Amino acid sequence: MSIENLTIGGTQVEVHRKKIKNLHVGVYPPDGRIRVAAPDSISTDAIMTAVLTRMDWIRRRQSRFHSQERQSVRRYVSGETHYFLGRPLRLTVTECDTKVHRISIEGRDRLHLSVPADSTPENRRKWIRNWRRAQLRELAAPYAETWASTLKVAPTFWGIREMRTKWGSCNPKTGRVWLNLELSKKPVEAINYVVLHELAHLISPRHDERFIATLDAHMPRWRQIRSELNALPLSSWSE
Repeated sequence: MSIENLTIGGTQVEVHRKKIKNLHVGVYPPDGRIRVAAPDSISTDAIMTAVLTRMDWIRRRQSRFHSQERQSVRRYVSGETHYFLGRPLRLTVTECDTKVHRISIEGRDRLHLSVPADSTPENRRKWIRNWRRAQLRELAAPYAETWASTLKVAPTFWGIREMRTKWGSCNPKTGRVWLNLELSKKPVEAINYVVLHELAHLISPRHDERFIATLDAHMPRWRQIRSELNALPLSSWSE
């Protein structure tokens, strides 16, 4: 795969040339970045034409991202709101004499972080992110097992990582599946949908009729869930 950057219609476009049959234009959060996946054989002029003919659609997508609500930068101090599984939780930070930190949810709307007295905001950020990763893994594991069995597919690996442009990814050739750590902030049904979506790519690598039929058969509301997920606040990417 090769990557090049073009200026098309006064806009920066990232072009990924791959061994694929069809050209795809995507607009991605949080800032409306344009990325094109193009066959190796297609000319630069053809890519530019394809982007220009889609420019009205691109502008609408970018406008939606720019107007979408964003979470403020977190400082990991008492009183902040942190989202978990679609619920806003008010953070309470207490200092303790030990060197061990503890994180717990209290009631329906409190997130308690007990930290060593000399902890820094960066320490707290790392601890909460690690906690989110563990919580998401525990929640998603049964979904991954159930959908793999239902779809009769066998992922070789699945994990969690930070991703800026996708809720998840799947490499059909290797069977490796990744979930976006940001999903720990989103409702449970959205997590379930993303797991199904990625495992369905082990049936069809593209968003073709076979792929769509798989989602329709096993999760009829998937379009509504996807729409609700994409409308939720974006990360500040400074957390």
